[in-house]
Amino acid sequence: MKKFMAVLAMVAVVAFAAPALAATNPFMDVPQGHWAYDAVGLLASRGIVSGYPDGAFKGAQPATRYEVASVVARALVDIDASKASKQDLELLKKLVMEFKDELDALGVKVDKIDKRVAVIENRLGGWKINGNMWFDAKFASDADNSVNTYNSNNAKNEFTMAYARIMFTKYIDDNTYFFWRFRADGQGDLSNWWSDRFFVNTKLPYDINFRFGRQYSDWEGDAGLYHSVMGDNEGGLWKDFKYDGFNFQKSWGKVDAELLIGRNDNFNDKSSIGGAVAADNNYGMTYGLKLQGNFTEKFYAGLMGIYFDPDNVDGEYKLQQYGAYASFAFTPAVALRGYYYWQDLGKDWNAFDDSPKAWSAMLDIKQDLLKFTSLYVQYVAQDNAFVGPRAAGVYPAVYGSAQNAPGITNDGTNKTWLITAEQRWNDKWSSFLQYMTTDWDVTGHDDTKQYMVGIGYQYTPAIKFWLAYNAIDFGEATNNKYNGKESVVLFRTVVNF
Repeated sequence: MKKFMAVLAMVAVVAFAAPALAATNPFMDVPQGHWAYDAVGLLASRGIVSGYPDGAFKGAQPATRYEVASVVARALVDIDASKASKQDLELLKKLVMEFKDELDALGVKVDKIDKRVAVIENRLGGWKINGNMWFDAKFASDADNSVNTYNSNNAKNEFTMAYARIMFTKYIDDNTYFFWRFRADGQGDLSNWWSDRFFVNTKLPYDINFRFGRQYSDWEGDAGLYHSVMGDNEGGLWKDFKYDGFNFQKSWGKVDAELLIGRNDNFNDKSSIGGAVAADNNYGMTYGLKLQGNFTEKFYAGLMGIYFDPDNVDGEYKLQQYGAYASFAFTPAVALRGYYYWQDLGKDWNAFDDSPKAWSAMLDIKQDLLKFTSLYVQYVAQDNAFVGPRAAGVYPAVYGSAQNAPGITNDGTNKTWLITAEQRWNDKWSSFLQYMTTDWDVTGHDDTKQYMVGIGYQYTPAIKFWLAYNAIDFGEATNNKYNGKESVVLFRTVVNF
């Protein structure tokens, strides 16, 4: 192949975006004044070309297609995504397709190379920008005369941004990236944007993953301990735990560990703890540790602990929480999961119970088994004194809002059933049914029941439409925070980019 030297130079430019191609050339038969001298030297220093056994490069003789294919394959491993241009990647794609047969013969699967190039394109220039938006149009029956309607303004109808996120990722090198997420929710002007995640993730020695900055940990979600439909009405109690600090993750074969150290403001809303803390800005130090054993493909289990030490408040408001969870897959389509939490609260948290508990069990049946639907059945029992960012009163919520329970804190235990059936009919159409009911275990507070049905249409890979109907019945007790019935028709437009 007479153009071998030209191909090598092109590979060098593509792989290393070589504005400063300079490396000692180990091949005596490549003259220093040759136009490809620096490119060959750089490729040799990276191990992409090695020459012949006698130490010569022999660039003047024809090269086999297999030799060129091996150069292309090795170049893919070392390509610098932060420097490669779109034109460079197009050249690389052409090289891959040109030597497809030879790469296959060398045991290099072209489909894997295509995925590698796709990743590189995704990180073109070292930056990735993506985001999503959920826009809701909600129309209420207003049967409750705007007393406990579903939205924050107690209005009959509402057009709102249920979820808007823009994410910026900068790939610094193969082991390090920077992530920044902006979000905006609600309605009205767009001045209410804020950064809720802002961190750097990198690899430390001994294969330790290290993250520092503003971040979230969702240990329940990582373990598959809850399921959401349309992104709402989920079964999580202690999820999306926010803190500014450090996170360390390490795996030893079948054991995974995660350690977090930071400061947390998850308890700055007095309503989340039943009004027990007098100060609003209740920041504090947070420490957490999770250990998970992946014993077999069917069974995993874990232990977790979180310690919260608040400041800027008077009294004993320390919180210690411990938990255990497990998952067992009877078949690839059927799994049983559950968790158990117990807390040790400082003496000033709650007069009813200083050691509240919560537990849950969920049966997960995939559509592969039932053919026409999937099925998620979850039971949650939670002491009304239980404390947490998604704790007392999280069930049930009027669809698309945070309109939760009567804000109860006593020595009772609320109990919830959450049953969800989802159907995927084809690549475009899907539907779901959901039923939720909560017994608040408090005299004068009726059970809350909620029913929901919806249908989804995937208009394009980036755009999906949802149409849902939700009805909720708070009961008729006169001392409930919410009373009577309400229903909502929701039209949601989801965009991912």
